[in-house]
Amino acid sequence: MGFDKEKVLCPDAVDFLTKLVHKFSPSLEMLLSERERNQKVYDEGGVPDFPHETKHIRESDWSVASIPDTLLDRRVEITGPTDRKMVINALNSGANVFMADFEDSLSPTWDNILDGQVNLYDAVRNIITYDHPTKGTYRLNDETAVLFVRPRGLHLIESHFLVDNNPVPASLFDFGIYMFHNAKEIISKGFGPYFYLPKLESYLEARWWNDVFNWSQDNLNIDRGEIRATVLIETLPAAFQMNEILWELRDHSAGLNCGRWDYIFSFIKTFRNHPDKILPDRSRVTMETHFMRSYAELVVYTCHRRGVHAMGGMAAQIPIKNDEEANAAALIKVKFDKIREAQMGHDGTWVAHPALISLAKNVFDEYMPEANQVHFLRKPRWVTQEDLIETPKTRITSEGLNQNISVGVQYIESWLRGNGCVPLYNLMEDAATAEISRTQVWQWLNNDCSLDDGTKIDRELIEQCMTNIMPQIKEEIGDSRFYNGKFDEAAEIFKSVSFSPKLVNFLTLPAYERIC
Repeated sequence: MGFDKEKVLCPDAVDFLTKLVHKFSPSLEMLLSERERNQKVYDEGGVPDFPHETKHIRESDWSVASIPDTLLDRRVEITGPTDRKMVINALNSGANVFMADFEDSLSPTWDNILDGQVNLYDAVRNIITYDHPTKGTYRLNDETAVLFVRPRGLHLIESHFLVDNNPVPASLFDFGIYMFHNAKEIISKGFGPYFYLPKLESYLEARWWNDVFNWSQDNLNIDRGEIRATVLIETLPAAFQMNEILWELRDHSAGLNCGRWDYIFSFIKTFRNHPDKILPDRSRVTMETHFMRSYAELVVYTCHRRGVHAMGGMAAQIPIKNDEEANAAALIKVKFDKIREAQMGHDGTWVAHPALISLAKNVFDEYMPEANQVHFLRKPRWVTQEDLIETPKTRITSEGLNQNISVGVQYIESWLRGNGCVPLYNLMEDAATAEISRTQVWQWLNNDCSLDDGTKIDRELIEQCMTNIMPQIKEEIGDSRFYNGKFDEAAEIFKSVSFSPKLVNFLTLPAYERIC
């Protein structure tokens, strides 16, 4: 009999997870409290900076553990949720790495979480299949992408699994169940348990993960160092602690990644009370913006100085099937973005859609003929605190405001229905881009901003925009889809977080209460 959802939580797995939660939940609560204390400093006018107490780590010479042979070439990585068809297609896609995502591209319904663990169990053992109603049975190819797994962020809980009558940290649930069932099997195949770690804000959080890794390896009788993890630098505070994060994970590090969309969200959230840090329309905050380019340069230099990969960011574009001219323009934009990354020194990049894999590979094959560019150590002009927080000139348009509202409402609606990866307006949207949409609306509303035509952004304007946008959404998707969906509930959530007196830290926290 094959693996199924009942076996995900077998007694031995529950025992392992319970011990893991008992060991690490108290220290996680302390780390989350530290986040709140730091945010209070920022709310009172402070700004993140390079920690004084770790200056010796930044300035001394050291390297992380050597890169495993299986991870030397990561030139193109594809990401997506852990549903069965996606797992097979992504592993077969021709990408070097597939990051199976329990976080931003997955709506964490209990069925989705358990199904995801079943799918990864079967994929690790090469027994995963999917029966398509018209296309036959999907199976894995002989050669597949290397599997990474992204557990949910430290701030999230899993309310369906209780320890001592309390919901457990979602990060520990996702990591612990995957490790328990799969680590030894993966190692027997010559690979390792590989992870992406999302939304870290400090080197202390990296230290926590390193302790989790060591404890788990010891308790599963696995050699320390088998686990490797790439940390997404997708919060502004973490950008000032890249060296320290690598240092804490030095025996388990697989480098850093530029999580560009969450990074923009974090910039807004960090500076939510700073009227001089207002970002323009999302479409104008590109990787050529000074603070974004500075952060990417620092990722590359820091990683290569420490002997490990610096991964580029996500190309969120998807094929535009009914407009050849627009599709060609989108592909050109992706190509130049990947050329920028390769020339900057990145060792690989992310794409959201399989159709972009060959384009990204061709660029990196041309500019990076070797497996990686870790040897590439061109010291950038020194990236200062000012570089990382320099804010581009604010220009807020009615198009940008309406786009934020439309994307935010439609993404939340899809998320409530159990789908966390949503194609909207020729981009693949996930929780990170929805977070930008709703935090920008909050930031503009709470800092006395105006549109570029002089119209003041107030509650009345946003209410009117939403009144106009809802019929437009209905026209775009059709009456049946609209009335059978959860658009009223999604609009209610979007308005609630946009009009909240205090910025809600994560959209997925109030939304999770609706699906759990």
